[in-house]
Amino acid sequence: MRRGAGVLLPVTSLPSPYGIGTFGRAAYAFVDFLRDAGQRYWQVLPLGPTSYGDSPYQSFSAFAGNPYFIDLDLLEREGLLTGTEISACGWGDDPAAVDYARIYRHRFTVLHAAFRRSRHADTPAYRAFCAENAVWLEDYSLYMAVKMHFGGHEWLRWPEEIRMREPEALARCARELAEEIDFWKFCQFKFFEQWRALKSYANGLGVEIIGDIPIYVALDSADVWAHPEQFQLDGQRRPSRVAGVPPDMFSSDGQLWGNPLYDWERMAREDYAWWKLRMKFSSELYDVVRIDHFVGIAHYYSIPAGDDTAKNGVWVDGPGEGLIAAISSVMGGKRVIAEDLGIVIPEVGRMLKRSGYPGMKLMQFGFDSSPDNEYLPCHYDKNVVVYGGTHDNETLAGFFAHQPRRVLRFARAYLGVRTSREIPWALIRAGYASSADTAVFQMQDLLGLGNEARMNTPSTIGENWRWRLAEGQLTSGTARKLRELAELYGR
Repeated sequence: MRRGAGVLLPVTSLPSPYGIGTFGRAAYAFVDFLRDAGQRYWQVLPLGPTSYGDSPYQSFSAFAGNPYFIDLDLLEREGLLTGTEISACGWGDDPAAVDYARIYRHRFTVLHAAFRRSRHADTPAYRAFCAENAVWLEDYSLYMAVKMHFGGHEWLRWPEEIRMREPEALARCARELAEEIDFWKFCQFKFFEQWRALKSYANGLGVEIIGDIPIYVALDSADVWAHPEQFQLDGQRRPSRVAGVPPDMFSSDGQLWGNPLYDWERMAREDYAWWKLRMKFSSELYDVVRIDHFVGIAHYYSIPAGDDTAKNGVWVDGPGEGLIAAISSVMGGKRVIAEDLGIVIPEVGRMLKRSGYPGMKLMQFGFDSSPDNEYLPCHYDKNVVVYGGTHDNETLAGFFAHQPRRVLRFARAYLGVRTSREIPWALIRAGYASSADTAVFQMQDLLGLGNEARMNTPSTIGENWRWRLAEGQLTSGTARKLRELAELYGR
């Protein structure tokens, strides 16, 4: 990574009148803000279509984009929607929070109206898009059409002949649901058309996109339904083992994620063809790719399917350097960030060193009053990405608001400030001043917000992934402060 700084802000958190952030006006304005603030990177969370619980890490596809991000104003400008159609829907009462239930009820109605009015099928651009992405687009569009036909139920609850992908059943679905299949292809066409225009604009201003991909895919996804042989499933295509992490100081039950585990032995025999396809696709979508839970490549936690907690899981050796070599072979020079937080495993360190991938350091973890803590900036190597915290953590202001006196006393002394209220910004300054090549901070922390702006609390459901920027919350004053830090510390 080139020495630089960036901001972590999910697309969902951008302002818009339509309930959730999109690839429209506010996204371009945010890129302008990053340029004015001297920032090199915009880090986004996964862009895939979200399922129950609204987590971007549990997506219906490892390849498809979230139709919620398609900007409605841009569709209106194309003549595909009217202002009346857009404003007729209720997009939510609180502009500071995403109301996913309302968006789910209304967004597809509006997108269907645009689809019916569109002449996209007659264009060379659409035909080229479908041809270039056929390897995943055909399965995904059929999967979504069938899912909606069966009331949104997961594929394990579909009729057996469709669940088991019997050829005659699939052919019948393709005939009967042809228009709905075309609708889902249209949504992907518009998603990628708008995203690539936005990314091109950002790159033109010197801003690179750091994308984020979860190591595992969701059970209820086109990937597992269409490629069951790649996962640890039984004869009825139900998971035999699932993913998670073991009990620790934060959770006595561990975390039961429930994602199906890969059949790594089969993938190795196929030279990791599925992973090569995924990573090549990601390298075209982003400038830098962050792999979430990178630890799982060296050593993964395997839990019996059907368990209620993660207590009975066991550690199993992962694919290791075989997968790393496969990934590196298709990245085309694009960079990878390894999320190596959590369980300390020597093999992860060896893999990172041999691959050259930068790992991560979370400053929030550093202030336990021990000067030997590896997350303190005085211990960083150059080839790391430093964060104040990620989407899974408290905001800096929220975190330090409830720490014991010994922690606050140590933090004030280490950061050279007199009051605890000064700690969050002093920590950001220390991250910029560190030897780490890359420093990325959440937008919430740059604005000094408390835990009311927290993005996600792991192992909870219902109130996560909702925080949004308000119109006017980004100011020239904030941009100026960040630019001063970036210039002062050579970022």
